Amino acid sequence: MSRKNRRKDELRPVSIEVNYLNQIPASTLIKQGNTMVLVNATINDSVPPFLQGRGSGWITAEYAMLPRSAPSRVARERKYISGRTYEIQRLIGRSIRQAFDLSKIGERTILIDCDVIQADGGTRTASITGAFVSVYELLREMTVTNEIKRIPLKRWIAAVSTGIINRAIYLDLDYKEDSSADVDANLVMDGDGKLVEIQCTGEQTLFSLEELNKMVSLASTGISQLISIQKKILGIK
Repeated sequence: MSRKNRRKDELRPVSIEVNYLNQIPASTLIKQGNTMVLVNATINDSVPPFLQGRGSGWITAEYAMLPRSAPSRVARERKYISGRTYEIQRLIGRSIRQAFDLSKIGERTILIDCDVIQADGGTRTASITGAFVSVYELLREMTVTNEIKRIPLKRWIAAVSTGIINRAIYLDLDYKEDSSADVDANLVMDGDGKLVEIQCTGEQTLFSLEELNKMVSLASTGISQLISIQKKILGIK
């Protein structure tokens, strides 16, 4: 398989626009190839029951694909969400909770809303990369209003997909590549290349430990580039 104007180890073009919505400081529009996700972060002065009285905060996420985000209209999930949506929401929440020290924000919950405007593969990974930016910006705003003393950053977090197609390993799959992949994986990592989560499936064939290690290595390179983009957008050297 050959890519049009893109190497096997190359990310799709990525752009991140922070404060995308005028009235919502912590809104982020992330574009990765033809995938577009709008991410917003909101702070609430409460926590789930299991955290009440402990003085620590929480991060949770909601994820949705807008009806015409895909070529065929996606039905709105009104009363019940699908297993896929629930799994992605939990992945986003788990990933971003690894990025910040929630004991420093008091008994507050940060709610991340990820709305896929246009889907062309990698919507969950783009959501995670954009969610980090939105939460960072929300926490920065809280330092301005003296709600917290500093941004309680533990580590930078981003995510990307990889896959095996015809025995070759590819980075950052679009929908066409993902739908034809023999093996596909979504990886969440920090800026030091440490893993938060791997979701890896042999769709059409089995894969070896050596191939898995190569996918992790390739993802680490891509995530390093994504974190550099995050830092640039947020004005962090």
